[in-house]
Formats: sequence, structure tokens, C-alpha cells
Amino acid sequence: MMAPQFLTLLGATGTIGCNTLEVVALHPGRYRIFALTAHRNVEKLAQQCLRFAPRFAVVADAADADRLRALLDVAGTRSGTEILHGPEALCQVASAPETAIVMAAIVGAAGLAPTLAAARAGKRVLLANKEALVMSGALLMDAVRASGAVLLPVDSEHNAVFQSLPHHAAPGLSAAGVSRITLTASGGPFLRRPLSELAQVTPEEACKHPNWVMGRKISVDSATMMNKGLELIEACWLFEASPEQVDIVIHPESIIHSMVAYVDGSVIAQLGCPDMRTPIAHALAFPERIASGVAALDLAAVGALHFQALDLQRFPAVSLAYRAIRTGGTAPAILNAANEVAVAAFLERRMRFDQIPGLIGNVMDALPSGRVATLEDVLEADARGRASAAALIVKQAF
Repeated sequence: MMAPQFLTLLGATGTIGCNTLEVVALHPGRYRIFALTAHRNVEKLAQQCLRFAPRFAVVADAADADRLRALLDVAGTRSGTEILHGPEALCQVASAPETAIVMAAIVGAAGLAPTLAAARAGKRVLLANKEALVMSGALLMDAVRASGAVLLPVDSEHNAVFQSLPHHAAPGLSAAGVSRITLTASGGPFLRRPLSELAQVTPEEACKHPNWVMGRKISVDSATMMNKGLELIEACWLFEASPEQVDIVIHPESIIHSMVAYVDGSVIAQLGCPDMRTPIAHALAFPERIASGVAALDLAAVGALHFQALDLQRFPAVSLAYRAIRTGGTAPAILNAANEVAVAAFLERRMRFDQIPGLIGNVMDALPSGRVATLEDVLEADARGRASAAALIVKQAF
């Protein structure tokens, strides 16, 4: 029997993190938890520490570290878990020699530095953080190649593409005989809502995804379809694809997660129930297959699969993403920064749902794209994008 592999889970208390721990729990002899990290959800992290006994737990700051210690002390068994805090600690546990696998599931730009640290340390990186590739695609892919790290996509769409590509082929889509990658999109909760009513959308409505259980930020991104725009950028980096080789089709049932078309006319698709435990289990064990706890797909019960073309008037965020990847440089980082600020403002009821794409477009118009040579270039663009978006929200200029 093989020795257990140690796993660092960045973003343990989010949806991906909790699903990852569910899969790990099914295979106690195969995986051990080296580190769990969370931002502010200290109560849930304490429960996870008591169950999985990680070597390290990482939280945002010293006050949260004290809260976590208190919760574990009250429980009477800390199981030797050492508590750390701050961004440097995230990079420490992501690159630690003891850990073999790093699940990168921190939402937003905060996950960039520890994901890069894991890649530079040659880890098996399971990428659920879109922003790491969106903001710094060249830096991350260069780090993977230089260190010999293994980068496996966990997003259901990119994991589906990965499963549908031939893994014996030379790098590059043309060498594999691929003509097109198609990402599927459910269309979110407002696929058929009249455009005239989008100004009245509430945060509660935007967070009710019809098929997936997700966090609030990514749920809003799914509703605007910026989530699919970020996935488009991510796909270009992951699979060495041009923007013209990646398209998007609406598929409301979320059964086909993505498709790969080949030059001979073949199209290979990956199907499954809409449950993130499937791609998580695939990435954890690749090239093996392990149980995920997901129910078998019953196509007879599904009955029918539907598809429709993407309406860019309804979902202008996708056009902004195409613009950003074609522009290159810091444009994707600026796009992402403006989107994060806009989504936060919408969730706080400081701007309307239908104003989100306009704000992002105005920020991109105001800030020219620059060259990306270092992580500092990315972080500086991110800061500029956030400042510009915040200023426009104050002025209500969107």
C-alpha cells in the first residue's frame, strides 16, 4: 500500500474546500491533511481542525489566530495543530517540503501569491482559483515549467476539457488535432429574465444559482457570466489556446461540462452530475480514478439536453474578457480587480446588478495595459484597477 500523500488546502472553509475534505474523508489511507487555511470563518476552520488534525492552520491575522486557539482549547484537543496567520504563512504552507498536493481554492486575488509559491516549489497544484491564471497567466505557467510542478484544473469546465484532450500528444492544440474548445455555461439565474428587469435584481436573487452550490462572489460572477469570461482567459493559458479557439455555449442543465472538437469532425465531451466533488476527485488522484461520493448520472432521468448561442447583449462581461485576453499584459488583472470591487459593491447594495459590466468597461478604458514581468507588476495593476473602480463607484460613473 502506498504511503499517504500530504495535502495543503488553501481556502478550506469555502465550497471547494469543504467538498475537497468530503472526498479526502472517503480515502483516509490515501491522503492526510498537512495544512488548512481560512480567511475569517474561524468557527468552521476549528471544526475542520478537530476532525482532520492538520499540522498547521492558517488564518488572516493575529486576532483570528487567538480566536482559533481558544476554540480548539475549549474543545480540549488541538491534536498538535500549530496556528499561523498572515499572507506569508499561506505561502509557507503552500511550499512546505512535507506537502505533495496543494488545493488552490482561495477566491480572488488573495490566492495568487500562495498558488505561485506552490508552483515554484514544484507541487501538484489543483487549481480552483481562477484569478491566479487570469491575473498572472504567464508567471504561473513559467513557474510550473521551471519547477516541474503539475498543474491540474479543478474548475468543472477546465477539468472537463482536460479529460477530453489526449494526454500523449505534444503540447499545443494543433499538435493534438484540436480545432476548438467549447466551454458550457448554465446561463445562471437570469438567462430568461427580461433585460429591462435586470436593474431590479437583488443580491439574494443573484446568489441563487439554478444548478451549483457556490459562494456569493462566484455566484454573482455566474449571474453576470463574468465567471465564464474568467474561465475563457484561464482556458487560453491552461491549454495554450488562442481566444479564437475557445467559444462558449449555453447549456442550462449543466450535464456536459465542456467539449473538445477535433479537425476530423469528432467532438469529445465530459458529462456528469453538477457536483464539484467529481473534478476534485479526478484532480486529486490523476491519472487514477477514485470514488467521489457523487451519484451516478442518469441520462434517462435528465431526459433532454438543451443548447443555445451566447447572447453578448445579455452577457456583456464575456466581451470584456475577450477584450482583456486579446489585449494581454496587465489587462486581465485590471479586469479581475474591477470585477471584484464591482461585485462587492453590488452585494453591499451600493450599485445595481446591471451596472457591473459598465463599471468594469470604464475601468479598462481608463487604465492602459502594461507589461507583466514580475509579480509586483501584477499586484500594481490589481491595485490600480481596484482604486479606479472604487473611485468610479463613489462618483456613480458607470
